[in-house]
Amino acid sequence: MTLRTRLFATALAASMVLTLVAAHDAHAWDRNDRDLKHESWSWTGALVAGRTLAINGVNGAVIAEPGTGSKVEVTAEKTGKHQDPSKVEIKVVQDSDGITICSVYPGQSSPCSSEHKWVWHMDNNDVEVEYHVRVPAGVRFHAKTVNGSVSAHDLSGPVEAHTVNGAVDIETSQSGEANTVNGSVKATVGKLRSDGGLSFKTVNGSITLNLPDDTNAELEGSTVNGGMHTDFPVTISGDWGPKHMHGTIGRGGPTVHLTTVNGAISVKRASGKSVTKSL
Repeated sequence: MTLRTRLFATALAASMVLTLVAAHDAHAWDRNDRDLKHESWSWTGALVAGRTLAINGVNGAVIAEPGTGSKVEVTAEKTGKHQDPSKVEIKVVQDSDGITICSVYPGQSSPCSSEHKWVWHMDNNDVEVEYHVRVPAGVRFHAKTVNGSVSAHDLSGPVEAHTVNGAVDIETSQSGEANTVNGSVKATVGKLRSDGGLSFKTVNGSITLNLPDDTNAELEGSTVNGGMHTDFPVTISGDWGPKHMHGTIGRGGPTVHLTTVNGAISVKRASGKSVTKSL
């Protein structure tokens, strides 16, 4: 056998091994996917502007977008490999303030209850509940989960979004707040709340906040490992340095708090026009 023949045979054998490995991996993925148990859930109701729609999840993402008229539409996909998704109940509670929809896991108190203490440990229950929500115009939207991201885009009512392990990305023409622990925070708000300040917080992740060009606010930000940047001209008051900022935008007003430990902070004009101040 010549050297060229031996090299060709070696290359062909390696190619066959790679093909077999790829085929094996594909079958493994298909098998794992088939092992997942699925259950779908849906609910439709009506809610007028000014009322609150709250989604309280535990494991799984929450995704929201605008609805039609006063119609609330909520669909959920429950998936689990080791536990039965049908054992995780989705509960709907309606009162004078609005509608609360929540995931109730076996052996745990209902997160729909005001006395409920947020559950971090789910007794190794691997069921995830991913919510897709259509929110009517002018309705307040509150979303909470523990393990999963929260995304709410193009809404026209106040938004509050909270998670522990996951990113938060909100966009509303009204006021908004967003908090997580492990994940980035991205928010676009059209107004600041007149009755108090707004809070955007994480521990491990960056914060990007888009504000209207005509914003009047007090700005407070702090980070440990990361820089800070603002597109707005700011009148400095108190300490201002590479890890902390305290100043006034425009005529001043409600306080906007931005806090992270490991990540950068960026405050931008919604229009994209920049009068840059970096630290």
